[in-house]
Order: sequence, then C-alpha cells, then structure tokens
Amino acid sequence: MGVTKSNMYDLIVIGSGPGGYVSAIRAAQLGLKTAIVEKYPTLGGTCLNVGCIPSKALLDSSEHYHNAAHAFESHGIDLKELKVNMPQMIKRKTEVVKQNVDGIQYLMKKNKIDVHQGIGSFVDKTTVRVTKGDGSSEDLSGKHIIIATGSKPAGLPFIKLDKERIITSTEILNLAEVPKHLIVIGGGVIGLELGSVFARVGAKVSVVEFMDSLIPTMDRTMGKELQKSLKKLGVEFYLKHKVTAVERNGDEVTVNADNSKGEQVTLKGDYVLVSIGRKPFTEGLNAEAAGVKINERGQVEVDEHLKTNIDSIYAIGDVVKGAMLAHKAEEEGVFVVEQLVGQKPHINYLLIPNVVYTWPEVAGVGYTEEQLKDKGMAYKTGKFPFMASGRARASGDLDGLVKVLADAKTDEILGVHMIGPRVADMIAEAVVAMEFRASAEDIARMSHAHPTYTEVFREACLAATDNRALHI
Repeated sequence: MGVTKSNMYDLIVIGSGPGGYVSAIRAAQLGLKTAIVEKYPTLGGTCLNVGCIPSKALLDSSEHYHNAAHAFESHGIDLKELKVNMPQMIKRKTEVVKQNVDGIQYLMKKNKIDVHQGIGSFVDKTTVRVTKGDGSSEDLSGKHIIIATGSKPAGLPFIKLDKERIITSTEILNLAEVPKHLIVIGGGVIGLELGSVFARVGAKVSVVEFMDSLIPTMDRTMGKELQKSLKKLGVEFYLKHKVTAVERNGDEVTVNADNSKGEQVTLKGDYVLVSIGRKPFTEGLNAEAAGVKINERGQVEVDEHLKTNIDSIYAIGDVVKGAMLAHKAEEEGVFVVEQLVGQKPHINYLLIPNVVYTWPEVAGVGYTEEQLKDKGMAYKTGKFPFMASGRARASGDLDGLVKVLADAKTDEILGVHMIGPRVADMIAEAVVAMEFRASAEDIARMSHAHPTYTEVFREACLAATDNRALHI
C-alpha cells in the first residue's frame, strides 16, 4: 500500500484533543503541510466531547437551579413549582458540545488542515496508517509526527463497569434522571465536579476517598475549604477509606470500603461514579512498529523537548508525564511545533494553573505550601477571605479565600491558591505576575477595580507584605 503525493505531510498529528488540534493549527500557521488523524466522528477529543466542555455546561445548569431554589427569594425573586428537567439539561449540554466541535471542524478547514477519520497506527517511524470504520485504510507519510492520543478513565481491577449503574465520567454526562444516592469513588477534580452537579439538583452524594484530603494534588488548605463548602450542599465524605468491593443488584449498587481503623463501611446507592483518575491511552497506536518507547505507566517517554526516542516523533498532553490538563496539552503542542521550525519556545510547568470548577471554584498555580515545606524554602503567607469582600457580599458568594505564598527574603510570589467565586478566571492574574517574577508588593501596589473579586488577591498580597491587608 503506497503513499500518494497528496498523503505526504510535514506534520501528522494523531489525536484531535486540545493538544492535537492546537498543534495542528500552529503548524499550519507556520506554513507546514499538516494532517490530523481522529478515530471518533467528531473532533475535540475527551475535553470537548466528554470532558471539560460538557461538564462545565452541566455545572452551570445545576448552579442556576441551585440558586433559583436557594438564593432567588433573598434577591426578591419569587418562583413557584421549581423543578429539574434533566433531559433538557442534557440536551443543552449536547448542543454546547456540538457548537464547540463544529468550531474545531471550521478551524481545520480555515487553516487547510487535512482531517483523516479513523484509527491512526504506526507502520514505521514515518508512516501512519489510518484504518476507517468500514475496514479500509490509507497510509500517510510525515516528516514529523506528534502523538496526542490523550487518556481514558482509570479503573480498579475488581470493579466491573457496566456503564449503566456503575459508571465513569463519560456515562454520567448523559444521565437522564437525578440519582437518589450517587456514590462517588475518588475525591479528585472530576469526582467533585460531577458530584456537585447532582448534589445541587437534589441527589444525595457520598464521596469515598483513599487519601486523607480532597483534591490531594492541590494546596491542602483548598481541599479543607472545598470540603466545608460541599458539606453545605449535603455531600457526605468518607476520607481515608479504601474501596474493597462494588456490586450491583438490580437498580441498587453496594460499595464496601475499609476505614483507617480497618472497619468495613457499606454504602448503598442507585449509581456509582468511578473517578479515580485517568490513564494514558495508546491502544491501537502500534508504537512498537515505530520503535517508540512506552514506560511501565503506559506513558510515551519523552525528553525535555517532548521528543520520543525516535527523532521524528514527539508526544504531548495526557499521554506523557505531567498533569492531565487541556491547557498543558495546548502549551506542549505549540512548544513542539515552534521547535520544528527553529524557534526557541519555553514552558514553565510550575506556572500552568490547576482549576476545579465546583462552586466555589478552586484554582492554584506555583508551589503549594506543602511543597515549600518539603523543599525547606523560607516563605511567608498572606490570606484574605471572600467574606470580607464587598463584591462577594453583594453576590452572596462568601465562601473561600485567597492564599499567597511569597519568598521570605525577596517577596517574590511562589504560589497562589484560591477558592471562591470566579477564581478560575482570577488565577490568570497570578500566572501573569509569576511569569514576570512579581513580588507580593508589586500586586499590592497595583490598582484593582472596586468592587471586584480580584481585590481579594490584592488584599492577600497586602497580607503577605507585612500583614497590611486593609479590609479586615
């Protein structure tokens, strides 16, 4: 099966998630003849189809309902016979997803990127075979190839996912009813976001987590504050509990877990969400045909330039080491492509923000307090609560705080951690500040519009600078 001239490319990207499609766009902008290979009918990968975008649509819908049920009356808005229309909520989510994936399709056409639908697998280090749904295939030749095949939900060997009652983050996005009791296995980002969706619309939600805190990869203060806030929604937490069995009997699912004392706890619900993280996806890639090394964790091995052990092949996003974040994959995609044309891009992985889209939202960038302690770095802390913010009081979003960690001697900002309203957007100011190595005093001396949520960041910086916060 030969490669035709029309199927010869400067760059082939396998996978059309945020890392893949962004790298393809940047390559096209820089004049490279580019192809993208996607096995699913729609572009956008996990993020746009069954991840970031649909979950945010449901988070927003559920927050609207929760506010209508619990906050509107205090605003002077009276409603009668309020109810959740779950099919409509799912329908809107689906429409949002379609609009986004259609947008990616448009960007491919606009940038003259060839889209090849089918499973991409290596024939050798310069050839990718695209196998279509009908069994036919075509070969593409690329001077360079980027592996951007992403990740899939991780499981536990003793849990049988039936995708009806025992489900992952993919299936829960199409749940047509509000669970009576949703048991969430995993207290990380995905479990808490989706658990909070259904807690807001009336489900009983129980979270079972092996570690002793929520969102364990983020600053510990954030996990504690988020737990307090979610408890107000009625969410129950079973921290330091190891799940030992999950069984389904009809419409009932039973979860057994051992607590820190070795005692067994039994929970019964109608749905179980298994959200213990994600794992790299390389199935069907046939990486060995190209000689590409994959490590024992299933990740494609890369160097500091994101190059595999084969000179012409790179890998980015969830399939390589590091945080599994859409925006990290995007940065890596641009980084690789700009290197290919002789530019000198950089990525500071410490300054890639992490966000949890519950309400209140959680966001962090830089070092956590635990990391600074482990490194023995001398630091000072500034905190300011949203409760003392005029803007937060006006909107009724009083939970949470901003925490700034700064170097004890130089005052350079080392880490910023936020929980509160719109902090997913607010964290960008901290990223900019840290990219330019700003001090806490630099931020404290910059004018912030009043009244805004961002004033809380400024006040936290004032607190870190000789305890000078003004409004507390």
